[in-house]
Amino acid sequence: MKLPVAEDAALLPSLLTVSDVLATGHHCAVKAGIGPGTSVTVIGDGAVGLSAVLAARRLGAEQIVLIGSHKARTDLGQEFGAIEVVSERGTGAAERVRELTGGDGTGTVLDCVGTMEVLQTAFGAVGDGGVISRAGVPQYSEGPIGIDMLMRNITLTGGVTPARAYIDELLPDILDGTIEPGRVFDRTVDLEEVPDSYRAMASRESLKVLIRP
Repeated sequence: MKLPVAEDAALLPSLLTVSDVLATGHHCAVKAGIGPGTSVTVIGDGAVGLSAVLAARRLGAEQIVLIGSHKARTDLGQEFGAIEVVSERGTGAAERVRELTGGDGTGTVLDCVGTMEVLQTAFGAVGDGGVISRAGVPQYSEGPIGIDMLMRNITLTGGVTPARAYIDELLPDILDGTIEPGRVFDRTVDLEEVPDSYRAMASRESLKVLIRP
């Protein structure tokens, strides 16, 4: 897709996210049915999780809870629209979300990690009749989707983003400065530094790396 900016434009980092993390976070939010007045818990403070926070706010979510334990990342999440930050993990995280919602849990939960622990946290944080949407690639083949989920009327959804389908919707908000998803990039490297960049992201030294050939 041809973009109306130069290759050295300041908007380039944000534009790059449309083909990757922003589109993924947006798809996760769309599959959850997030709209004006909804409540959402986003699990994961990586680039996709933070993009999901931004997407939820853009779609009109009223209450956004971000579960994450890295302050620099959760601070950015709050700038993107998170109202509350929960640093606990597992059962403690789900209990904290319920405390923040008067015991009900949020209407939607966005899983932006993909582990079994996070899926269980999602079931604990979501309210009855709610939706869990998964963007994180599952690191498991079985999960707690039996009678408990059925009796609580919980919907489990998610999937791989059709990024191109969202570009026309997301692009105007980037071009006019309404959103700045490119802020997830905290390191810029050339091609020779790519292996070290993967190691930096794996060790949580970097959030997301931008490569300039």
